[in-house]
Amino acid sequence: MVEPMKNPFVHRLNLGPVDVIKIGVMSFTIAPIRILIAGILLMLAWSLASLSLLFQTEIERQKPLIGWRNVLRPLIVFLCRAVFFTGGFHWISVKGSRARTELAPIVALAPHSSYFDALPVVYLNLTTVVAKSEVEMVPFFGKLIQFTQPVFVSREDPNSRLNTIKEINKRAHSKGAWPQIVIFPEGTCTNRSCLIGFKPGAFYPGVPVQPVCVRYPNKLDTITWTWDGPDAFKVLWYTLCQFHNNVEIEFLPVHIPNEQELRDPKLFSENVRLRMAKCLNCTITDHTYDDCRLILWAAKVKIPIVKRIVEIFKLHKKLGFNTEAMNEVLLRIRQQVSSEPQEKITYREFSEYLNISQNDSLQRLFKIYDFEQTGHIDIRDYVVDLCLVSGPATIEEVLKMAFQAFEYGHEGFIRSQGFKSVMVHIFEMSDSECQQIFQDIDSDDDQKITFDEFYGFSKTQPKYKKLYHIFQESTSNIFDLCVLNEISIENKEE
Repeated sequence: MVEPMKNPFVHRLNLGPVDVIKIGVMSFTIAPIRILIAGILLMLAWSLASLSLLFQTEIERQKPLIGWRNVLRPLIVFLCRAVFFTGGFHWISVKGSRARTELAPIVALAPHSSYFDALPVVYLNLTTVVAKSEVEMVPFFGKLIQFTQPVFVSREDPNSRLNTIKEINKRAHSKGAWPQIVIFPEGTCTNRSCLIGFKPGAFYPGVPVQPVCVRYPNKLDTITWTWDGPDAFKVLWYTLCQFHNNVEIEFLPVHIPNEQELRDPKLFSENVRLRMAKCLNCTITDHTYDDCRLILWAAKVKIPIVKRIVEIFKLHKKLGFNTEAMNEVLLRIRQQVSSEPQEKITYREFSEYLNISQNDSLQRLFKIYDFEQTGHIDIRDYVVDLCLVSGPATIEEVLKMAFQAFEYGHEGFIRSQGFKSVMVHIFEMSDSECQQIFQDIDSDDDQKITFDEFYGFSKTQPKYKKLYHIFQESTSNIFDLCVLNEISIENKEE
């Protein structure tokens, strides 16, 4: 059986009776005072940062802060640290030592799990960070981030990735003229259960990188802020309602890339990730930022099949299939199924269907459809999923193909069992739901329905219209994000 994917983007905060009472009491006593004091300190830090950047020209922005603009840095750092102290982060446990900029121009922090990860940046003397461009517009915090002279990344600009790499490369090779660059290579927040895929931007310059592990060893985890979990305000408020919040920072030895890693930034990033995972005693996964977007969207529209489709797409990529190749495989298998109807096939036969040699990725793909672990799969289930990942198919195209695959004796209609297979596989409906829908459509009670009957009936029923609308939206989003992921993979290989 295939081990289920860990979802690093989900966090559940289980509050016990004591926690609820503590939060209730502190919400009316300590937390408001903390907010007031932290707000005053933040205003002071913002004022000094604004003063340091006053009348700064575009040419000056392209150079490190020097002279009077940098004089106020110790005071700004002190005020920022005081903000965190007020919020309950009274001390920081530190292991290892920070390398000098000349020895490690880049610092890679992981796992990235919260906006409270700004504390390690403060500890690092508000050194340069790589951040998404939107944070520049955040009131107060935006000016403090500008003070670090960040490298901004725009997720909407197709040229941003290349420009970011160029800027990181320029600063990393400045021989200490620029301060260290802090990067969160995961690119998004997770629940710290594992390390997701590192973005290679920090590793393209080919300079030594110092890995830094961040931990929050608290009994109640109010720190974690993921896409599927407590919102930003709850994370902030619950954290302010804790007497003390533990944080640990561990500096690992500087990772100096070897010749192979210099030629392959992806290998470089992967080796750094493995070192950090070993230190953190956690696993690694192939999840990426794009998966995070997809899982968030899937949860919003309640599409249950998305995670499976993403896994299938990734396995096809590992097998060397691009979108065009998947379409060719789909066409070939459909022709074979039509001419030689054979529903259950073995792993060897599956390998022959796809015309590739047996390997680990193919075996994992096979096991996804071996629901009962019999060593046999129904090739029709695979055909339906392949239709989803091989192109932006409409709901009519996907369902019509499913009906054709599961139709009875190729006579143009589908019986109750075949209909249930389609609905369970695509919509993950229960047996009772499938039976009820089938009976509603089968008005003449002949125990068979055609695709046209199903389609026509669905368009006249509000509850089925909603089903169609959701699934139509899901197929386009699945394909768009799969293509986005494919482009990302190809860019890394370049």
